[in-house]
Amino acid sequence: MKSSYDVVIVGGAVIGSAVAYFLTANPDFSGSVLVVERDPTYARAATSLSAASIRMQFSNAINVKISQFGSAFIQDFARTMRLPGEPAPDLNFHPGGYLFLANTADQEQTLRENHAVQRACGADVVLWGPQDLARAFPHLRVDDLRLASYGQSGEGWFSNTGLMNGFKAKARAQGADYVTDTVVAIGRDGGRITSVTLQSGAVVQAGTVVNASGPRAALTARMAGLDVPVEPRKRTLFVFDCARTPEGSATVNQGRLPLMIDPSGVFCRPEGRFFLTGAPPVKDPAVDWDDFEPRYEEFEEIIWPALAERSAGFEAIKVVNQWAGHYDFNTLDHNLIVGPHPEVTNFIYANGFSGHGLQQGPAAGRGVAELIVYGGFRSLDLSEVGYERIVAGRPFLEKAVI
Repeated sequence: MKSSYDVVIVGGAVIGSAVAYFLTANPDFSGSVLVVERDPTYARAATSLSAASIRMQFSNAINVKISQFGSAFIQDFARTMRLPGEPAPDLNFHPGGYLFLANTADQEQTLRENHAVQRACGADVVLWGPQDLARAFPHLRVDDLRLASYGQSGEGWFSNTGLMNGFKAKARAQGADYVTDTVVAIGRDGGRITSVTLQSGAVVQAGTVVNASGPRAALTARMAGLDVPVEPRKRTLFVFDCARTPEGSATVNQGRLPLMIDPSGVFCRPEGRFFLTGAPPVKDPAVDWDDFEPRYEEFEEIIWPALAERSAGFEAIKVVNQWAGHYDFNTLDHNLIVGPHPEVTNFIYANGFSGHGLQQGPAAGRGVAELIVYGGFRSLDLSEVGYERIVAGRPFLEKAVI
């Protein structure tokens, strides 16, 4: 580790490593990059504990386009990230698609409005009535449903740590330095960040600092005398086994079941021979950064009743594993924040992904790299999700939040 870097990235999980990769891959960037990561095991990183899925089915065009780039990047990941003499990294992408279900007039209207946005962006999404839905997925009970939205291609799930480790390995091979340490202070001189101080005692001069701290984003911002409305919110995931699995029963997509979002908010998708499921909690307070105790009661009280009502295949199920992870929850509008602070322009936010960090990581990493190298976005204009809206208190609302 040197005493001075052009760019210091605070946080080395998928967002920080994506920024490091796109910077070091850019032929117009000749600077130095340091990634500071407090836990090299990433055991409690939001990346490692996520459901690792990607979808086009959002209500805002920018989020659709972010995922379109992410999907293409993920599916070409093995070629892009391959290192000489090393096996190609395999993200094991499962193109299962997403299936949103609606059983009220308001939910139906939302799906129709979202579909118009998605189709305008070229997303391969279709709307189905109950009869079409029953033909495609015969295990579902559809009598109470009004409409379904199904992603026919480009959506699915993949290896979360594979994405992160691929970015990290390629960034290091391209010259980025990684250090296991914790940022404890950030030096600032008026409108410029000047340095970061590490727990080890090292003081590193910094030309630009990128806040890629996930759920700890507000702690990092406060060290610079700044703020960001991001806090840790707990989400519990459960893996269950079925006495009679419906996987393989679909008449579309080679029999594969999609990631289904029930009108109740409960979601469920295949996970090997098992299924992965979760639900928005009834109460959703901010939690301590070290609180990873699962909310075990959510399965019996929320998830199982909803799944059993939706499919006979989910009546006899048994939990085989569970864990809790954190959303880096943007309390203003549940959307990513990518861009510089307007008054401290060499402090760049890449925060607040609110559960969408893995699928939005490639586009966010590329966007931050473009800001640093060119002073503006070149590929996809992310200014709508910049920090200026935070200062103005102007939400950039997304209706399709899971």
